[in-house]
Amino acid sequence: MSKQKYMEIALQAAEATIGQTSPNPSVGAVVVKDGRIIGMGSHLKAGTEHAEVHALNQAGKQAEGAEMYVTLEPCSHHGKTPPCADLIIDYKLRKVYVACLDPNPEVAGRGVEKLRSAGIEVETGVMEARAKKLNRKFFRFIQSNRPYVTLKAAMTLDGKTAAGSGDSKWITSEESRHDVHIQRDLHDAILVGINTVLKDDPMLTARLPQGGKHPIRVVLDTQLKIPEDSKLLQSDEAETWLICGSNADKSQEKFRRKHVTVWQLDTSVIDLEDVLSLLGRQQIQSLYVEGGMGIHGSFIERRLFDECHWYIAPKLLGGLNSYSAVGGRTPEFMGDAADLIIESMEQLGPDIKVTAYPDNKEEV
Repeated sequence: MSKQKYMEIALQAAEATIGQTSPNPSVGAVVVKDGRIIGMGSHLKAGTEHAEVHALNQAGKQAEGAEMYVTLEPCSHHGKTPPCADLIIDYKLRKVYVACLDPNPEVAGRGVEKLRSAGIEVETGVMEARAKKLNRKFFRFIQSNRPYVTLKAAMTLDGKTAAGSGDSKWITSEESRHDVHIQRDLHDAILVGINTVLKDDPMLTARLPQGGKHPIRVVLDTQLKIPEDSKLLQSDEAETWLICGSNADKSQEKFRRKHVTVWQLDTSVIDLEDVLSLLGRQQIQSLYVEGGMGIHGSFIERRLFDECHWYIAPKLLGGLNSYSAVGGRTPEFMGDAADLIIESMEQLGPDIKVTAYPDNKEEV
């Protein structure tokens, strides 16, 4: 097989772990000798063995003189686990193919340099674009110290998210709602505003047939208006974080629950930059923003998003007073629009899911 085929196997191993390794990246590794795969592995969870360790343990003594295909540059520093570059040297591999370099300042080329200094041949950039896309959330987090932000909205074909009464159940199909739960499982945290909580009383959990990982539920609640009987306070299935302004009373009895944390900002008005900085400090690598329209408007106006998931149902609602997906300040000119690149469109039951990215950001 070609080097691209072996790297594809490593990438597939890494892609199977997306969403479960945070704040670490998803990584896959394959060890090949004489045209045979003799070891492979992936990083399964932060704090556990890296992909290279699993692959080399499988290969054992046969690894001497073999080649490794790894989706991200092997680490060269001591963290929760020993450096993978040292282990590769110990196993006396002949050559290592690396899909992309690690932007982490503690690695950033040092792993490749260590291997080459030990006499191991290294080739980088094999299927690099796919490897970077695989870990785009990790790259954003490492480079900016804030989470990768995905905006999600469900709407009719004419862009409406609720009727004049506020009724929104259900705009999209069961298939689309299932996909939303998959996305919740893949993100570290999910964010809504207090108005969404007051109107819908959501659970914000990942309800999948096979289980799933619940994201941390984050609510922007400037004055801490969240009702005591809300599902987010009553249910301890997932952590609930409330972010409030400096004037709020966080000593209220209703917040004294093990799964509830109140984060109070230094300002009376919540600023999204402060919110993202706070979440970054708490090692939140990816954030799924479910709105509503005011929250979406703020993220878009400030250009503080990295990806959009728009679920569009084959319905026309109409009406000046029905709700739109995005609110906020009305721009004066079309030149003020946030330009996007559509990555994909897929059909989910009767609906269409559009995935898009800002076209003015650096690719990672």
